[in-house]
Amino acid sequence: MEEVPREAPHTPAPEAAAPGAGEGTVTETLITVDSPDSMRELGRRIAGLLRPGDLVLLTGELGAGKTTLTRGLGEGLGVRGAVTSPTFVIARVHPPLGDGPALVHVDAYRLGGGLEEMEDLDLDVSLPESVVVVEWGDGKVEELSDDRLHVVIARAVGHEEVLDDVREVAVRGIGTRWAGAADGLAGLAERVAR
Repeated sequence: MEEVPREAPHTPAPEAAAPGAGEGTVTETLITVDSPDSMRELGRRIAGLLRPGDLVLLTGELGAGKTTLTRGLGEGLGVRGAVTSPTFVIARVHPPLGDGPALVHVDAYRLGGGLEEMEDLDLDVSLPESVVVVEWGDGKVEELSDDRLHVVIARAVGHEEVLDDVREVAVRGIGTRWAGAADGLAGLAERVAR
């Protein structure tokens, strides 16, 4: 894995420093992704680690690759429907084509409040039998689960210019669910096609 500096203004503080329960166990893997196809492949690989009840938070600036990663998650989970940005509908449910979980894809960008404002989405009802992926969910949905996967995508910089397609992706497993999957998370970096 290549060391690529991250663009500091868009990189949030480490998850372990954020308030909330269940954050004592944090497992993190850093991955350099060099193209949209590689971002999608990372999503497919992460999907292989997911199971019903998992909450995934995606953080990154506009155009960082959150929806591209979610497309890969949908492909890996084998769900119906094209995964597109749910910005204007807030949430989309993609039912499984087989025996796997549904994918609930949420874009919390336009929602200003915390979990209270998102209660109408019934995410707590969907979570036990689905994989819930929330873009822009920082500070809004962490209370849904003590165990969650937080994926932070940052544009890579080098020699004082942004490297167009290169992203530095931090995949953080928070809680006991992800402490048990530390080897799987660590293996993501080795398996992403570059």
